[in-house]
Amino acid sequence: MNGQVVIVGAGPAGVRAAEALVKAGVLPVVIDEGRRSGGQIYRRQPDHFKRSYDTLYGSEAHRAAAVHRAFDALLPHIDYRPETLVWNVAEGHVWATRAGETEAIPYDRLIVCSGATDRLAPVPGWQLAGCYSLGGSQVALKAQACSIGGAVVFMGTGPLLYLVASQYVKAGANVVAVLDTSPFAGRVKALPKLAEQPDLLWQGMKLTLALKRAGVTVLSGMTPAEITGDPETGVSGVTIRTASGTLRHFECDAVAMGWHLRPETQIADLARASFAFDKATRQWLPEIDGDGRAHVPGLYLAGDGAKVLGARSAEVTGELAALAALADMGVAVDKDRCRHLRAERVRYVRFAQGLAEAFPWPHQFVADTADSTVVCRCEGVTAATLRASVSEAYATETNRAKAFSRVGMGRCQGRYCGNASAEIVAALRGEPVECAGRLRGQAPVKPIPVGTARTDV
Repeated sequence: MNGQVVIVGAGPAGVRAAEALVKAGVLPVVIDEGRRSGGQIYRRQPDHFKRSYDTLYGSEAHRAAAVHRAFDALLPHIDYRPETLVWNVAEGHVWATRAGETEAIPYDRLIVCSGATDRLAPVPGWQLAGCYSLGGSQVALKAQACSIGGAVVFMGTGPLLYLVASQYVKAGANVVAVLDTSPFAGRVKALPKLAEQPDLLWQGMKLTLALKRAGVTVLSGMTPAEITGDPETGVSGVTIRTASGTLRHFECDAVAMGWHLRPETQIADLARASFAFDKATRQWLPEIDGDGRAHVPGLYLAGDGAKVLGARSAEVTGELAALAALADMGVAVDKDRCRHLRAERVRYVRFAQGLAEAFPWPHQFVADTADSTVVCRCEGVTAATLRASVSEAYATETNRAKAFSRVGMGRCQGRYCGNASAEIVAALRGEPVECAGRLRGQAPVKPIPVGTARTDV
C-alpha cells in the first residue's frame, strides 16, 4: 500500500471517507473550504455561540452530533486543512489556497466530496438587494444567528424550502409565506418512492404543518411573476400567480430562493471526470460506478457533489468511495460492509427519484423567461442578450453562448445561471435541453486573490 489520498470536503461524505481510511491505517489530507467540519447541512456554529444541537439541526441533531464527534476524533490522525479553497486539479495535484498562499498538493487517490449548491431560476427582480439563495439564508441563521430580513418570503421548491423556512420560524423570524412552484398532486404521485425513507417523509409533512400552525401562508403550484422593489432600497415584495390563476402580492424585504439543489461538479470536471445527462433532474452529472469510482483512475466522487441524494446518503457514499480507494490500493476491505452500503445507496436513489417527481425543476417557466429578466446576476446578462447569442451570433450550445453573451463568466462560474441558460438556449433552438450541453469547469473555480503566492511543491 502506498500513495497519498486527498479528500476535498469535510461534510458528511468527507468525514465518513476519512474515517474509513484512518481505520485502514491511511493518513489522508482533508481539505475543506469551511472553517470547521460539517459541510453546509451540518454547519457548526461559531465557538462562542451556545445554541443546542436540537435548535440548530432539529430532527437531524443526533446525526449532526455524530458526524462532528467522528471528525473531532480523527483530527490526530489526518492532515486537516480548513479554510482552504481547492480551485484547480491538474497533473496529479490539487491546487489549494489559504491565507493568500497556494500550494500544489500531490495525490495518488482523490476523493471529491464537494457537496451541492442551490439551483436557482431567474425571476424578474431577483437581482435586487435582499434576494438570497436558501443556502445563503441558512448560513446567516446558523453562522451569524440572524435573519436575512424583517419580513421574509421563501420561494422555490424542494425539501430545503420547507426546512429553512421552519428553521426561521423556530428562531423567531417573521416568515411571510412559503411559495412552492410544484403542484401538491406531484407529491401524492411520488409517495411510493418517497416511502423508501418514511421518517424523512413524515418529517417533511410535520414541517409543512408546523409552518401553517405558525400562521405562515403556504401555497403550492404557484408561478412567480415578479420580485418588486428598486435598486436603491432593494426588495419590497413578491407577486405570484396562484394555481387557480389569481395574482397575489406579498410585502416583504427579503426573499430566499431555491429549486432543490445542484451538485458542485467543477472540481470533478477539472479532474477529467466524464458526465452524463440525467433526465429526471435535467442536468449533467459525473459518471461513477456503484462505489463512487469515476472513469479516471484514482478519482472517486461521493455525496451530493456526485448526485444529490441528501446528507444521510452522503455518509454512505463517502464510506463507499473510501473503501473503493482502499481496494484499488490493494487493501483488504469488508465485502459484507460494501454490500450493505450499496443496498443503502439504492434506497436513497429511489427516494431521490421521488423527490425529483414531487418537486420538479420548473423548466418551462425558465425557458419562457421574459427578455428583460436578468439571467446571470454576476454579469447582469438578460435573457434578451442570451437569446441574441443564439439568434444573431448562432451559438449552438451554452459554452458558445457564454463566449458571446458573458453568461456564466462571473464569480459564481455559472453555478446559479448555468441550468437556466441551457433551458433558454435549448428552447430557442427547439431542441432537448441536453443538446445545449453544460458550462465546462474553469480554473479557478472560485475567485482567488490576485496577489496569491505559490509555495514550492
